[in-house]
Amino acid sequence: MAAPALAAPPVRSRAERIRWTFADGLTLVGRELSRIRREPGGLVAALIFPAVMVLLFGYVFGSAIKVPGGGNYREYLMPGLFAMVTFSAVTALTLQVATDASRGVMDRFRSMPMARSAVPFGQTGADMLTGLLSLAIMAGAGLLVGWRARNGLLPAAEAFALILVMRYAMSWVGCYLGLAVRNEQVADHLVPLMLPVTMLSNAFVPTAGMPGWLRFICDWNPASALTTACRDLFGNPGVPAGDQAWPVAHPVAAVLLWSAVLLAVFAPLSVRTYRRKGR
Repeated sequence: MAAPALAAPPVRSRAERIRWTFADGLTLVGRELSRIRREPGGLVAALIFPAVMVLLFGYVFGSAIKVPGGGNYREYLMPGLFAMVTFSAVTALTLQVATDASRGVMDRFRSMPMARSAVPFGQTGADMLTGLLSLAIMAGAGLLVGWRARNGLLPAAEAFALILVMRYAMSWVGCYLGLAVRNEQVADHLVPLMLPVTMLSNAFVPTAGMPGWLRFICDWNPASALTTACRDLFGNPGVPAGDQAWPVAHPVAAVLLWSAVLLAVFAPLSVRTYRRKGR
């Protein structure tokens, strides 16, 4: 007697696969939020850090650095701090993803009937929620020390939207690095490598007095584009004038372009790396 044939797996349309991935991704976002509730220490540290940076840089550097064209240094500084937190947050996600990979959490996910791309989507989605809280706390701390969004509500909303777009793009960079290293000790050692990304920019000091080669690096740093875009949209001092490098002369377009490139490169890389590690 012939053995009964196994039923073929259902063929899903593209729309069904997208809905499946989205639903599983939301489930994993909920998992990350529940983990934060059980272990709130990491979230508290992540939320206190921006406020500490506002106070530290605002009052320590504020007495020593003159803003080009005049103005309050703390208003000049706040867009740079928004950019710094946006880019430095990649290290926290890298460590979190690497920890899950090294402890076998990713292997358990692969054994479940879920969309393979849902795991990195869930990780980056949860990071966005943390980013929203961090951004709100930093903005509140900035208001306390004298920072203001002087161009009105709509330009300020556009600036915050740009920050979140770049944060989401950078979260995919962190997700890929965490999946690639798969070791929390190695991921922890990557943390100092993000410092030059924010320091080699116009976030804290003007670039006009730098050597030509260093100014070129700083002007083409995506952190400089984000900082300049926020200064322009918030109406804060320090927006460069005259002949400037393209990313500084067109900062909003540069931020959107950088974000699109990072997403186009690292989102597929993250999904592919997650799938390949399970083979």
